[in-house]
Amino acid sequence: MADSDLSIDSGQLKTGGLKPLALAAAGLTGADVERLIREARQKARREQRRLSYRDIETAFTAGQAAMPPDVIWRIAVHESGHALAYELSGIADVQTMSIGNGNGGFVASRRKVDRIENEAWLDQYLSCILAGRAAERLVFGETVMGSGGNEVSDLARATKLATDAEAACGFGKTQSLLYRSVQDQPSLLSLDRQLAGQVHARLEAAEHRATELLSRNRVALLALATRLAKAKVLDGNEVKVLLSAEATAAAENPDNITP
Repeated sequence: MADSDLSIDSGQLKTGGLKPLALAAAGLTGADVERLIREARQKARREQRRLSYRDIETAFTAGQAAMPPDVIWRIAVHESGHALAYELSGIADVQTMSIGNGNGGFVASRRKVDRIENEAWLDQYLSCILAGRAAERLVFGETVMGSGGNEVSDLARATKLATDAEAACGFGKTQSLLYRSVQDQPSLLSLDRQLAGQVHARLEAAEHRATELLSRNRVALLALATRLAKAKVLDGNEVKVLLSAEATAAAENPDNITP
């Protein structure tokens, strides 16, 4: 967009005014961002004025404002489960958490490069992927369809990784040296009942580990979800500060346990 099309107060820039926009765009694709800015520009032109900072902010967060509180809370718990698992397991650093973009919620993380990616690492990573479901079950007693249903869902990603572990990475319980193409995964699981059983067992174990981790840190989970539900967007530093504060409070009050 041309500079003449966008009016941003210099004070906003000096106080980090572009950072909220970047955070609000978390979970959006490049095409989403382009479409929303184009629509905001068209609206501003119809009103015979320049595109403003507020126009873009409103466009990026419109989906958040339209969501009912119970849906926001459900998403906040789910995404907080992922974030907590990433941070406490040491698998990855959380970069951004958001509600209202992409498929309801979004956690951007950066995998730590100093970890040895062995079978234990893979199983921990699986637990992080399934921690959203585990958080929902822990808080609400059930999960919703959003964990599955498409090829980029938590269940799809976890199933692919667990199948890789059994059939392509050398971590299988039987015939571990036999490499089977990841391109054949759907037919592999349909035709090989033993493999399907081993993949499912690995997934069950991963979800169980996630549930145990979140149960031990339930207070932190609820605190993070509460903050996310209110703010709609958090950056990684905010997540770390909150978890550090909760860990300190837990250490100082070991008998103060939330059931």
